[in-house]
Amino acid sequence: MALHRDSIPQINGGVFLDYAGMETEIIFSKGMELPGFASYPLLETKDGRKMLAEYMRAFIEVGKSQGAGVIIESPTWLANRDRAAPLGYSPKDLAALNRSAIELVSKVRSEAGDLPTIICGIIGPRDDAYAPTEQMTAKEAETYHAEQVNVLAETEADIIGGYTVAYPAEAIGMVQAIKNTGMPAMISFTVETNGRLPTGETLGEAIEAVDAATDCYASYFMINCAHPDHFVDILSDEPWMQRLRGIMANASRCSHAELDEATELDDGDPVELGQQLAEIHGNHSQISILGGCCGTDMRHIDQIAKSAITN
Repeated sequence: MALHRDSIPQINGGVFLDYAGMETEIIFSKGMELPGFASYPLLETKDGRKMLAEYMRAFIEVGKSQGAGVIIESPTWLANRDRAAPLGYSPKDLAALNRSAIELVSKVRSEAGDLPTIICGIIGPRDDAYAPTEQMTAKEAETYHAEQVNVLAETEADIIGGYTVAYPAEAIGMVQAIKNTGMPAMISFTVETNGRLPTGETLGEAIEAVDAATDCYASYFMINCAHPDHFVDILSDEPWMQRLRGIMANASRCSHAELDEATELDDGDPVELGQQLAEIHGNHSQISILGGCCGTDMRHIDQIAKSAITN
């Protein structure tokens, strides 16, 4: 059961699962190469599309078994001009692949029956998500990301989400580009081991800056690609916290720099991760989108759902 776009801001009424750990599992567990950490090239082959669909179906089955809604993310995180150019993809190629990604997600969603589902068309950072070497202005980011956003806005995606965003100006540009299309928007920031963005801002400062510049257009904000230990101490009762609705946590406690150098997968402790996210959900009920990022798989998602729903 797909949710209408107008329902997106209301998804905090119940637990929704989210998942973005596929790439690390493919690389480390399946022993496959993903040049540039990009998963969208898998859309070009029958076997690749089958693999992507299998991940989505497994994710949906966890949602069904635990009685939680699901947000299915498109494999388009790095399907933007600058990140794709070194892999040989033209803007025309990228437009076709972004459309193909949502078509695949829509097909899998049609098999989900009555399970509440949301399709999120993902966009990602122009530069390194963990250590951007050059920061854009908000206007530059709006112009840059509009290319991918405009394509996704013409698909069956329910919402467009900017993931692993490292600094406020890029997030502002992303939201403005999405706003121009009339689609719902979401921003997910990444934080370092000190709970701050890679560029030094606090999470609260970043959320407030985006809201101030975009008239609070984003439906909600999230944290992704960080372990709960890295940010649990910054979660408070301040007003900006009501805008934080979701967490997609890393399995590993390692820093981003350490993860970049890792030669083995650190999949942490699925039970512990589930308990940590359930505790956060219990203490901050508006944080009802829970899931896994780097190092996680369906074991983690299952434990997150079990712990959060029974908490």
